[in-house]
Amino acid sequence: MSKGLKNILLIVGGPLLALLMVLFGNLTPGNMQPTYMAAITLWIAWWWMTEAVSITVTALLPFILIPFAGIADPQTIALQYMDQAIFLFLGGFLISIGIEKWGLHKRLSLGVLAFIGSSRARVLFGVMFATYFVSMWISNTATVLMLIPAVLGIVKHIGAENEDRTKKFSSGLMIALAYAGTIGGMATLVGTPTNTIFYSYYNKNIAPDGLNFTNWFAIGFPISIVLLMAVFFVMLYMFVGFKKQPLDKRYFINQYKTLGRMAAEEKMITAVFATTAILWFTRADIDFGSFAFKGWGTLVGGNPRVHDSTVSVVMGSLLFLIPSKNNKGSTLLVADDFKKVPYSVLLLFGSGFALAKGFELSGLSVWLAGHLANIGSLHPLLIICCIVTIVCIISEFASNVASIQLALPILASLCASTGLDPLEVMLPATLAASLGFMLPVATAPNTIVYGTGYIKTGQMVRAGFWADFFGILIISVLCWLLL
Repeated sequence: MSKGLKNILLIVGGPLLALLMVLFGNLTPGNMQPTYMAAITLWIAWWWMTEAVSITVTALLPFILIPFAGIADPQTIALQYMDQAIFLFLGGFLISIGIEKWGLHKRLSLGVLAFIGSSRARVLFGVMFATYFVSMWISNTATVLMLIPAVLGIVKHIGAENEDRTKKFSSGLMIALAYAGTIGGMATLVGTPTNTIFYSYYNKNIAPDGLNFTNWFAIGFPISIVLLMAVFFVMLYMFVGFKKQPLDKRYFINQYKTLGRMAAEEKMITAVFATTAILWFTRADIDFGSFAFKGWGTLVGGNPRVHDSTVSVVMGSLLFLIPSKNNKGSTLLVADDFKKVPYSVLLLFGSGFALAKGFELSGLSVWLAGHLANIGSLHPLLIICCIVTIVCIISEFASNVASIQLALPILASLCASTGLDPLEVMLPATLAASLGFMLPVATAPNTIVYGTGYIKTGQMVRAGFWADFFGILIISVLCWLLL
């Protein structure tokens, strides 16, 4: 079958599934709206999972099809594409663009390696920890793209020392770079788009302002750091071994020295970055049990006036006002830097919110709730484990964003019918959407490192199987215990 014919069949498959659903899948006799919404979801899911059409183009379908089916008017659906959570990520993107522009990420990663890089095991940990930390604040894809030149430099340096023992270690280092980038994104709300999608869905549909940067971090950070350590030992066992293999870390020290003294712009970006993190952590009240910390958000009128997205946009905008010392007459960010913002990702957010609104207004959520009620008889840990496993498997083949966008309305219906705490079910599913370690096409970081030529597919599949296994186990158990 020619590639062109295959693409045509994949494109036609979406509307064909929708048509079959409308003709033969009457979910609620006398009311076609739940069936129409199910048909729209099938069409979008097919295009997202097969990537028959760009997922960004597919993200426009809810705006076209939901009003056409008479479920909601265009204005209602259009408003979903400008949810306040989108501005949380927009501000985060601007800060990450500033960090990349002025090279702060390189100083961080080389600084870590210069400090601990005295053996192969320590270099592996250094690469993973530096990538993990940067990825907590910057897109996983951007983190891996920014750090891959430094890791390639490490690989070439080690190869010059001992060519025969390097190939396996080089493969492990590349895979570890991708995995650490993915795991780091789980720790914070701005680490990966799936977290922000869940944040907005939960705050809008379940508990207004029930989720913020701080209480997400209280769950996401411990889970992600435990998973990072588990994956580190997997990579150590498979690609390095536990026998100590010393390295001359002067290479990393010399590379760090080539960066020179910290420029004024780097210092200002660091200050903005640190201030943003502090404001995120301290905006909401924090209950420590013996005493309660009063967040600064209450001083300016509380939740209706200030959200985490407000902080994000204010601090991101500040980079366009702070003057650059070395580029006279310029600022840390300029108008052209707006072109680097991945607007396609912001559009994907909106499509997920639009789908959720369609589920609610069409009555499909109520229909799903009625048919999922029996699952509530199972133990909550078993339910969580099943959901995490299913989402993880789907994310190996489909976009992580698409996976969680389709899953959240269904899980909300499950919680409504079983009495389960939505946070206890939906948050682990969101974290599981970031899993997808086995295939080169599962995540963008996987694809990037696979393209270096240092990795065989079989190596990634074997390492990814154990990374997925520990991911499912750790997310399921720790979410159940913490929540």
